[in-house]
Amino acid sequence: MLPQLSATAWVALALAAGIVGFAKTAIGGAAAVAVVLFAAVLPARESTGALLPLLIVGDVLAVALYRRHGSRATLLRILPGVLPGLLLGAWFVAIVDDRAMRLSIGAILVVMTSVQLVQRARTRGAGPPPEPHLLLSIGVGVLAGFATMTANAGGPVMTLYLILAGLPMLGMLGTGAWFFLSVNLAKVPLSAGLGLISWSSLAMDALLVPAMLLGGLVGVLTVRRIGQRTFELAALGLGLVTALLLVVDT
Repeated sequence: MLPQLSATAWVALALAAGIVGFAKTAIGGAAAVAVVLFAAVLPARESTGALLPLLIVGDVLAVALYRRHGSRATLLRILPGVLPGLLLGAWFVAIVDDRAMRLSIGAILVVMTSVQLVQRARTRGAGPPPEPHLLLSIGVGVLAGFATMTANAGGPVMTLYLILAGLPMLGMLGTGAWFFLSVNLAKVPLSAGLGLISWSSLAMDALLVPAMLLGGLVGVLTVRRIGQRTFELAALGLGLVTALLLVVDT
């Protein structure tokens, strides 16, 4: 059974689905807009579970397109910290109310994207960065796991890490695709256990898949026409703007 939503709400969700597709195949920071739209239409707490299956479909699409560009070494350095972050995030989701959840989504996005913009300004023109320390990689894994479990907001964290790792645009897309497919699949039993995924939300997601695929096509065409610097700045800027909007709305 589909949720009872207005026509305007369905339009907003379809737009969010298209943005998910665009984010997965092009500029990951755009996913923050989809997070905001889902949280505006649905109860903020439930919106994270409702968005998750759609994100997984987008992850599968991204892996199909960019799997050969992923960095296995980068993934192996960051994944050990993800599970503790997911468990911490699941505990947090279980104890907070809807308003706190909405504020948390915005706050996480604001902090993460602000850090990235500062880091970007400091390293401009400094040449290729050194490989991140293993402890930093694990710490980023914990933070990414927590952010994605509580707010589907792990993208800004990963963007920062991949910029620090000095990966090219396609390398960032490929590594991010494998990372989020793995992490989002791991989130399914946790989200289901918290009651955030229902048959109603799954039916809604099924209707939104075509819009997501259309957004994915737009993303592929966009990647072919932009450079590395534009790619990074767009990802960071989109995440910060949408986060600020969500915090103000709260």
